[in-house]
Amino acid sequence: MRRRNFIGLVGSATVAWPLTARAQQGERLRRVAILVPIAADTPGAQAFYAAFLKAFEELGWTDRRNVQITVRWSGGNEAEMRKYADELIALAPDVLVASGGTAGELMLKATRTIPIVFVLVPDPVGSRFVERLSRPGGNATGFMMFEYNLCGKWLELLKEIAPNVTQAAVLRDPTFVSGIGQFVVIQAVAPSVGIEVSPIDLHEPDQIERAIATFAQSPNGGIILTASATGATNVDLIIAAAARYKLPAVYVQRPFVSAGGLISYGPNFADQFRRAAGYVDRILRGEKPGDLPVQAPNKYELAINLKTANALGLSVPKSLLARADEVIE
Repeated sequence: MRRRNFIGLVGSATVAWPLTARAQQGERLRRVAILVPIAADTPGAQAFYAAFLKAFEELGWTDRRNVQITVRWSGGNEAEMRKYADELIALAPDVLVASGGTAGELMLKATRTIPIVFVLVPDPVGSRFVERLSRPGGNATGFMMFEYNLCGKWLELLKEIAPNVTQAAVLRDPTFVSGIGQFVVIQAVAPSVGIEVSPIDLHEPDQIERAIATFAQSPNGGIILTASATGATNVDLIIAAAARYKLPAVYVQRPFVSAGGLISYGPNFADQFRRAAGYVDRILRGEKPGDLPVQAPNKYELAINLKTANALGLSVPKSLLARADEVIE
């Protein structure tokens, strides 16, 4: 059995509500449904899900004892995500957890009554998930992925670690607001660092591969993989293509560097899920999502893979190494 299928079966094994758990506890079994837009075997995915479960258990909630947790991984497939969103809402859970902007958008279109806790959403106000960050109103609250100005930092880091880069392909998903917003910010910063940027729209894996190969035909190129479910699902392909065509690449999260990427800068995804467990707990205990403020990341992390840098013939500046939260050798 393929690893992805196995993990998917494990993640979906909690579909049925076990009556024995209800009887043992003598209390109503609460229900939490989670929609994740990436594949379960995406680098870092199991770590952030485990972080949620651990934090949730520390708050007194144990799956199949006093809470039923149902998770769906859509593997970067929009049709699958729509189907799973409908399935999860039909279960009438006490709380929905939506990872990423697309999952949050689908949930909010489908229900304005079930409480929603979102994570990894770049612009919840601009996306109309909430009225304002301090007091969201409505049925949703959660955790921002980053402020858009962080995206400009990716281009600056690309120039710092690979000074010869004069053009960059920005891999983005143009089908949702934050995919467009990330590119706009990167494009605005480009003149100040002397890099010409062009978008590569993320679609099917073979199309991504061909687009990177075509881009690599021009000299002095680099890659920025922006935050998106499609990009994360295909990150192994993108890391391999960047290595094959000798393209320095910047990513949004540390696990992608652990998987062979060159450098990343962004929030700790596991930490966002850990904090989300606290909001789910508070809602289950009676608080309203509209009264819980949307929170920004506590910090952004810089990770560098020296093995990948050496393979690309890059000498990483000491000043950059000194700022890194993790250096992989």
